[in-house]
Parts: sequence; C-alpha cells; structure tokens
Amino acid sequence: MPSVPLLPSYVTLEELLQELRALCWGAADILLAYANRDVPPYGFPSALDVEEGVEGPVSAADLAVNSWLLDGLTQQFPFASWSLLSEESAKGNLNTMNLSDEDWIWILDPLDGTKDFLQGTGEYAVHLALVNNHRPVLGVVLVPEAEELWFGVVGFGTWCENRRGERSPVRFSQRKNFQDLILVASKNHRDLKLEGLLRSLDIAGTKEVGSVGCKIATILRGEADIYISLSGHSAPKDWDMAAPEVVLLAAGGCFSHADGQWLQYNTGDFRQMGCLVASHGYIHSEICQAVSKAMMHIAPGFSL
Repeated sequence: MPSVPLLPSYVTLEELLQELRALCWGAADILLAYANRDVPPYGFPSALDVEEGVEGPVSAADLAVNSWLLDGLTQQFPFASWSLLSEESAKGNLNTMNLSDEDWIWILDPLDGTKDFLQGTGEYAVHLALVNNHRPVLGVVLVPEAEELWFGVVGFGTWCENRRGERSPVRFSQRKNFQDLILVASKNHRDLKLEGLLRSLDIAGTKEVGSVGCKIATILRGEADIYISLSGHSAPKDWDMAAPEVVLLAAGGCFSHADGQWLQYNTGDFRQMGCLVASHGYIHSEICQAVSKAMMHIAPGFSL
C-alpha cells in the first residue's frame, strides 16, 4: 500500500489535493482567457497589446496566475508552516533572496513555456512543487490546452485528472532497448553542445516540445522516454524543474544529473546547472553513462 506522505503541520493530503485542483483549474481559466485575448476571470485586467510597449498577454498572464496561486495557498492554509517562492517573486532578487533555511517551501512557475504561449502551440504549463529539505515531495503540472492536471506525490504515485475529476494513469512506454528510445527536446533553448549530444546518442529519434512540464508529460504518456537539459550559467531555475521532476519521480521514473546525483532545490542558488537527465527509469543508469561519455568528447570539462 502507498505510504502516507510527509506534509507540514495543519495540512492533510486530501485537503491539499482538493484545494490544488480548484487553484489549478482557476489558473487554467486565466491562461486560456489571456491566450485567446478574452476578458480574464476573477477580476484580473485585460492584457495590453504588445505594440503598446509591454509583453502584453505574457506579462499579464504571468502576474495574474502568480497572484491567483500565491493568494490561494496563503488564504486556504493560513497556519501551514511553508514559505512561497515563484518565478515572478524571484525576478531581480536572484542574488538577494535566500530561503534556503526554510524546511518547507512551495516553488511555483505560473507560466512555463512563454514562447509557446505566444506562438499558440498550446505547449505551456503551470508548475507547483512542495519541497522539504531541498527535495520535492509533491508536485503538480497543469497543461491547460490539453486539459491535463498531473499530480505526483512521492511514495504515493502519479496520475492525471481532467476537469471532471476523471483520472488516467501513467503510461510509460515499454521501450527498454537504448536504440529504441525517443528523446524529447527543447524547441527554443538549444545550443551547439546539445545539438552535438543529440547527434551522438544512438537512439531512435527526437520529439520537439515546449515547456519542461509538457516534455515530462510526453514521458508520462509514453510518447517519449528521455529528456535532457544541458545548461551552463544561463540555466533553468528551480521553478522550471521541481514540479516536473516530482511527477516523474512519483511515477517510478528518474530525474538526475548525468553523474547520478539528485537535483537539489532551494539551496540559495536557483539555477539548475549541468547535464540533467530525465527518463522513464527502466535503463536510467545506462542512459546517464552514455550521456556522460558523449559529453567528455563534445565539451570536455563540462560540469555534469
């Protein structure tokens, strides 16, 4: 039987999941309204046009969903012993904001996949992860356009819900031979090192998807098997990776550095640098070994 997850005082799993459902589908309504240039719900302002000198629907959608989620968690759990960190609250404070002493912290990304949001691909997501002592224990990845709400609770499992609350399970592929694997890669964040790595791996093919949350969802659906992030100082941040990692981890998959080290969150440095490898878990060690070996030739000295 699944174990009961560790949660902060005054919080039960059933109550938390119920509130997260309401908050996430509310966030979906907000994002869909901005994406379609409709009047947003809950009293949030309409977006200005890009021509008026701002990012228009992106900045408005970011701020609205950020406010919706942070206010919702604060109001619904006023006595919970956690802190709240989001991409929006950390902007401009990366060198001064330090919450690393906090035992419990929510790490949020109100809109992951900004370019896809603008381009209308539908491959954007909302990330929420509850982290305890630098490791995630519960996560949510919301894909509004696909009407998918992925929940992951370490030790408890991962599942997907639609708006009606109907659940569907994780469907990892059965591809276990290295040469049969499908890798999901970024559309907009690629450099020569990543291109070289993708060419060097002897796998069946690649699939391009936007948001990190959407990438991990392709693994959970069985459409892909591997995701690799390869970054230096311009690295993805905690809010890009925490929720996608925990929904994959709780399903039995793996997400680690290529040298096998776990990702650490809320350490005082929000950047997730190095070579990060996510997979359905069947041959994760073999994948990491192949990636590490390839990187020795492509970028000697690159930190894994």
